[in-house]
Amino acid sequence: MYSANCLASALRAASLGRDDAPFATDASTGQITTYSALWTQVEAMAGALVALGVAPGDRVAMQVEKSIPGLACYLGTVLAGAIHLPLNTGYPAAEVSYFLTDAAPRVFICDPAKLDTMSPVALDAGVSHVLTLDADGAGTLSDAAATATPLTQAVARGADDLAAFLYTSGTTGRSKGAMLTHGNLTSNADTLRDLWQFTDTDVLIHALPVFHTHGLFVAINVTLMAGGAIILHRSFDAAAVLADFPRATSLMGVPTFYTRLLDQPGLTKDACAGMRLFVSGSAPMLLDTHLKWQDRTGHTVLERYGMTETCMNTSNPYDGQRKPGTVGLPLPGVELRLAEADGSPTPKGAPGGIEVRGPNLFKGYWQMPEKTAADMRADGWFITGDIGQIDDDGYVSIVGRSKDLIISGGYNIYPKEIEALIDDIDGVVESAAFGVPDADFGESVAVAIVLERGATLTPDAIKQAIAPQLARYKHPRQVHILDALPRNTMGKVQKNQLRDTFAA
Repeated sequence: MYSANCLASALRAASLGRDDAPFATDASTGQITTYSALWTQVEAMAGALVALGVAPGDRVAMQVEKSIPGLACYLGTVLAGAIHLPLNTGYPAAEVSYFLTDAAPRVFICDPAKLDTMSPVALDAGVSHVLTLDADGAGTLSDAAATATPLTQAVARGADDLAAFLYTSGTTGRSKGAMLTHGNLTSNADTLRDLWQFTDTDVLIHALPVFHTHGLFVAINVTLMAGGAIILHRSFDAAAVLADFPRATSLMGVPTFYTRLLDQPGLTKDACAGMRLFVSGSAPMLLDTHLKWQDRTGHTVLERYGMTETCMNTSNPYDGQRKPGTVGLPLPGVELRLAEADGSPTPKGAPGGIEVRGPNLFKGYWQMPEKTAADMRADGWFITGDIGQIDDDGYVSIVGRSKDLIISGGYNIYPKEIEALIDDIDGVVESAAFGVPDADFGESVAVAIVLERGATLTPDAIKQAIAPQLARYKHPRQVHILDALPRNTMGKVQKNQLRDTFAA
């Protein structure tokens, strides 16, 4: 039925013969969607897209709230042989205009409430069809699916054919469309399912957005390939997520999930008795959060490392030592090395640029061959832009981004070293070190810090606390106390915003 389509067949295989098994329970309504109901919706969505003229390789862009029909449209796009393009629901029309113009999708699907603002930019971008879908599954897309002839035979697509575009965050210039293949998504989900030991008995609490690798290509694809189930939360609410622990086995989240759950008085070892796995990624987790989580729950959070262009690259082991502060070991089938800018090996134990190679690696940037060539070495190694270290056991730690490296007076300064010292000071919640222009040294160190409620630390006290442990050229010249650090939707600190704010 789906065997000719690489990704669709992989996502359907585990639920064949188990059509009455639940795929999703809506946390807000209690409505259960079985696998049969899911794939019936998928085939209807695919039929509707084909009726609109969507052909293999066409892009289908979506900016919709999280829902089961939205997931069915993602899968229907795959089934129809087209390319799924999810867009952050927070993007205003001006930003959506760029993505639609660049990707040139045949179909754009948006929330009905945004139709008046989004329709003009879609039409200006040359989009053939603008449809709607709301969080409850209503809209012209669902209307079209209800009358379409279901696509029961998947369009043939091989491992090297494109399945999705994900646009990078664009913190260092124009957002780039990372082209992900059927083989990329299939191999990565297959590896993670086995490594994290997901089975058809697992129930995953899903509170992540689905316009990002973590929430869609990890959480949803892994669950489907295991034949498991999700409890679908439309957004993250710590109390509501904690209330679902007794009927779940796993949670995937970002560090913010865990810090907010730690504020819940009901978070106890008994509350976590039925949970087997807590995964965190998309941003580093503080050591303090790790230790508090272990103490309160008896569980060690499993951290992993991935990115838009590669899906997941490394993971702490399911069985074996999970080292807080590291992102674990390279995934089976994925190669990882540290290299200098010229490709030469980084000296053992020293920080270096992380490069990866494997079946998870994207095909390149859409319509940006020069950028693809700049980031992809001739022998297949991808330059991630992250700086890492590898310990004697092979565990990888992320030191920072190459663009976040501070160069002062010719010396390289890694922000993580400064942040680790500041984060250890009593009264500090978290910190971010970044470079600002300096007339004498090119750059100097600035730090933004969030304090615990009631803490009375001053910038001078923080400088004095860390000074004995840092070479003088690493000492922060600026220390700014903030209520919160600027973050994107996946919890990553936006140091470009800090640099812009405090550059003067």
